[in-house]
This record gives sequence, structure tokens and C-alpha cells, in this order.
Amino acid sequence: MKIAITGKGGVGKTTLAGTLARLLARDGMDVLAIDADPDMNLASALGIDEPPLPLTEYKDLIDERAGGPAGMFKLNPKVDDVVERFGVVGPDGVRMLVMGTVDRGGSGCMCPASSFLRALLRHVVLKESSVVIMDMEAGIEHLGRGTTRGIDLMIVVVEPGARSLETAERIKRLGTDIGVTKFAAVINKAGEEDLGAVESILENMGIPVLGTIPYDSSLVKADLAGRSPVEEGGAAMAVIEGIKDGLASFLR
Repeated sequence: MKIAITGKGGVGKTTLAGTLARLLARDGMDVLAIDADPDMNLASALGIDEPPLPLTEYKDLIDERAGGPAGMFKLNPKVDDVVERFGVVGPDGVRMLVMGTVDRGGSGCMCPASSFLRALLRHVVLKESSVVIMDMEAGIEHLGRGTTRGIDLMIVVVEPGARSLETAERIKRLGTDIGVTKFAAVINKAGEEDLGAVESILENMGIPVLGTIPYDSSLVKADLAGRSPVEEGGAAMAVIEGIKDGLASFLR
């Protein structure tokens, strides 16, 4: 299965992506975690001290596969060997790739690097007992480029607040436009007094809630120390375990 995790910046999507990847790997799944966020913070959430170089650093490879910058480029470059050649393996056997950033100079980029990254996100396939977790960039810009075509589930991380919920609504609309059919939300940083209102708004959007992560100082400590939340433990881990266990019902 292929899962994209997105949401407004700062809502905790990278923490969720890294933790789910580790927990799924502990269940015996073959997990590939892809950092598709220009901030490139997924490695610390996975507990990887030395992340791989961003794929955009391999300019010769991109020019060879997708076409040189001076001429026409290929829309479907060869990417089937990228995971094996450029990924690293971290704790619990999670394999990781880092996309890197593309200098677009404007809205959207029609260039070899962008074509190469889109092709990888569309076509990366592992064996049947595998999971691809994609930590997407904040907001909705990546949906406009179609990089999430073919995903099985899009998880939107939301927190109490109008901007976070507005972003969730736009993600649902644009995701539907590019063929995503399954959406779920994870609510983060919500107190009891906020939870009912947030759940009601998401229900009206047609986005079911997969789980609610409580405030947990262990998550803050892990983030400040650059460690995986899995190593820190805490109350939130039990909730994320439940979210992991509930994934199957959303993918039927």
C-alpha cells in the first residue's frame, strides 16, 4: 500500500509519518519511507542519523534518465533501480529516500528533475507485503503537480484552527481531482474542548477520523533531541499504534 501524509505546516505530519513507518516495519512489513518535504526532517523522526543525499543532488543521473537541461526531457524516466541504489536502511529495517527540492522559479516546474521525482513517486513499487509512506510537503502545492497519483490512502494531519481545516478541505478537493479516493484525518494537539468541533467539521468534509493524538511531552522531547518518537515512548505512542492498526480498514 502507498500512503501519503500531508497537512498544513507544523501540524506534526513528519512525526506521524516516521512513527507509522517504524511501527509497520516492526509488524514485519517491508517499509519504504520517502521524504518528499523540502524541509527534509523525516530522517530524525525515523531515527536515522545519516540520511541519504537528496535525489536532486544526483544531477548527472537525472540528466541521463530524464533528459539534459538544454533539450527535451522524458516524461517517464527509468526509476526502477533508484530505491536500491540511493536509499539507506535505518532502525527496524525501514528503507528511506529523500527527494530534495526543485528550483522552480515560478509556479510548477517542467524540468528533468521534476519529471524524475514525479515518476519515482508514481511508480515506486515494492513486494506485496510492503508499504510506502510519503511525507509530503506542507500545504497543497504537490497535489497540483500530480505527484500523489496512484496512492491508496491520503492522511491529512489537522490541528484545531481554521487554517489547518481549510487546508484539509483543499487537500480533499484537489486530491479527488487527481484520482485519490480514500482520505482520512489524524487530529493532533486537540484538547477535549476542541475535539468535538474539529471532528464535526471533518465529518462534514467527508474525511473520517483515523485517530486523535493527545499532547505528549515525550513527542516534544524527541523532536528537540532529534530522536525518533518510537525511542522516547509516551502516551501518544499507544494512540499511533491504534492508528497503525486501523489502516487496514481504510484500505479495504
